[in-house]
Amino acid sequence: MTASTRVGEFEQLRPHLLAVAYRLTGTLVDAEDIVQEAWLRWESQRSNAINDLKAWLTTVVSR
Repeated sequence: MTASTRVGEFEQLRPHLLAVAYRLTGTLVDAEDIVQEAWLRWESQRSNAINDLKAWLTTVVSR
């Protein structure tokens, strides 16, 4: 998977992830920080080890 493909996939899921994080924190600033941390965690993972990216990222954001 190319870097631009990864960015594109993440950007498609970003509104969902931001909504989840906002519901948990109540502040947009904290929610954006959480979503950024999720991006960094995904970048450090082997993408072929993740079967369902949306579910995986949602779990990362909610923990």
